Amino acid sequence: MNKDDFYSLGKITKTSGYKGSLMFFFDVDDIQRYRDLESVFLEIDQQLIPFFIEQLRIKSPQKAFVKLQGVDSLEKAQTLVNTEVFLPLTMLPQLSGKDFYHHEVTGFTAVDASFGEIGTIREIQDLKTQSIFVISHRGQEVLIPYHKDFIEKVDRTNKRLHFRTPEGLIELYLDASGEE
Repeated sequence: MNKDDFYSLGKITKTSGYKGSLMFFFDVDDIQRYRDLESVFLEIDQQLIPFFIEQLRIKSPQKAFVKLQGVDSLEKAQTLVNTEVFLPLTMLPQLSGKDFYHHEVTGFTAVDASFGEIGTIREIQDLKTQSIFVISHRGQEVLIPYHKDFIEKVDRTNKRLHFRTPEGLIELYLDASGEE
């Protein structure tokens, strides 16, 4: 299994009771979408291992009590605390318009309305305060803060992400590198 074909759903945060029940933290916008989940993949020793779900009880907007098949004791459950939980990318709902998943636009060409073609989106870094597009431009790095108002269009067909950034933002990085 290739981990690139999966997305992180969240993490196991603690045990619950003595019969192997676990508390999952779901790093999602709508936990209700996952209430009928039948299985998950847990990252154990750098491998994704499938586990069937016997019971899932939502506790709060991001937490649920989960009973996994084969995890029937407190001792077994404790070994899974702090384990990351994954699902296949195929389970993500399709987005359209200006909405996108971060992994989806990696490798897209970034184009600015004023500057023109900037370069290739290498990644989107999720910082505590904001997400940042990291773009390669002729060996230099250009950083654009993620802000819905900066995004004009997601062209999935041609793999291009169109921006309208504040005047001078891109040039600031290029001027600092000595490029004109």
